[in-house]
Amino acid sequence: MKKKYKSLAAVCFSVLILCGCTKSNKSIMRMQKIEEGVASPTTEEELKEAIAKYQQRVADNQLADSQVGIWYKMLAVRYLDAKQYGNALQYFQKAIQIYPTNQNLFYYVGLCAGYMAKASLDFNATGVKTTTEKYNYLKLSESAYLRAIELEPKYGRALYGLGILYVFELDEPEKAIPHLEKLISFDTRNFDAMFVLARAYYVQGEYEKSASLYDKIASQTKSDAKKQEALANKKKALDASYK
Repeated sequence: MKKKYKSLAAVCFSVLILCGCTKSNKSIMRMQKIEEGVASPTTEEELKEAIAKYQQRVADNQLADSQVGIWYKMLAVRYLDAKQYGNALQYFQKAIQIYPTNQNLFYYVGLCAGYMAKASLDFNATGVKTTTEKYNYLKLSESAYLRAIELEPKYGRALYGLGILYVFELDEPEKAIPHLEKLISFDTRNFDAMFVLARAYYVQGEYEKSASLYDKIASQTKSDAKKQEALANKKKALDASYK
């Protein structure tokens, strides 16, 4: 019963810290000493007892931090499902502070930042096509996707998100090509990724590659709409190659 009580106390304590409602270090240390019954150990036995007690506190706090990180992610997903991307982004960031090697969290940061970039309009009507805020969100999205891929090289959703970002948002199709080529090398029927890659080839002037990929889509997809779109784009690519 005592162990459960301490674990609950540790969770509450970590929540207060993570939410910014903290006391001074001196107050925290004083509270810890009272709770653990440790004042100023001097003898060998007192020191060993104090170490054992504080080691348990560390374990409790680690468990509490882990649980808080899970709650941050759950709350962020709730906001994401509600399409409240700014709030979702905020809590995914908090979760990353606890789980800095979780590729899924970085993917979601990239996704949310991309949506926030679209919401960053020129509200002051300055006439600037791309605001600083929008560009910053796009670069945040890029860095998050890249980190997700660094952690999981075959992370399909992150590779696709990065391809979309480079081709349609940052106007850097040459950067999209290697990521999309990698994606379709193991996800061989990802026609959405193929369309984006074929578009990147086209913009880069690689018309034959573009036409060939559109032809592959048309021959393999079961969707009549995608087949017709692929054939129409194939014709455009071939026409461009003859000029």
